[in-house]
Amino acid sequence: MRILLKLVLDGDAHAAWRALHSPHALSELYGPLLSIEPLADLPTQWESGSDAPIRYAAGPLRLGTHLITITERATEDSRGTVRVLRDSGIPLTGPLAALDVWDHQMAVSPAPDDPSRTLWRERLVIGGTVAPLYWPALWALWQWRGARLKRLAPTWAYDPEPSDGD
Repeated sequence: MRILLKLVLDGDAHAAWRALHSPHALSELYGPLLSIEPLADLPTQWESGSDAPIRYAAGPLRLGTHLITITERATEDSRGTVRVLRDSGIPLTGPLAALDVWDHQMAVSPAPDDPSRTLWRERLVIGGTVAPLYWPALWALWQWRGARLKRLAPTWAYDPEPSDGD
C-alpha cells in the first residue's frame, strides 16, 4: 500500500536537501504531535549507508522503535536533477512492527515553474496483513507532515556568513 505526497515548498531544493539530511529537521516535522527520541547517538547529518534506532512518543506514551536506514541517489528528469533520500529501515517494536514492509522515499528538485522553490515528493510503501488497517492513520499523519513541511521549509534556507575577504 502506498501513501504519496507532492508539494511545492518555499525555499530552494538545496536547502530542502540539507534539511532531509538533518535528524533535527526530521523531528521538527512530527512536532508537536509526536516526538522522536534517539536510542543511540544520532549523526549531525544523515549520510548514505547510515542507520540509527529511534523511538516515537506522543507525550509520555511511547509508541515503538524504528530503525532508520538511509540511502540516497540522484536521477534526471526533464527539469534537471532529482535527489532522492530513502529510509528503508523498519519499525522494530510497537504497533508498526506488525508491518512487513516500510519503504519511505523523499525526492527534491527545483519546482517546475520557479527554481527558487522546491518540488517535494514522498512515497511511503507499507506491506503486511495489517497494512490496510494502518493505512488511514498513516495517511492522516502524512497530511500532517505535509502541513509541517510547508510551514518549516522557509526556515531551512540560510545565508553563510561572509568571509573576511568578501
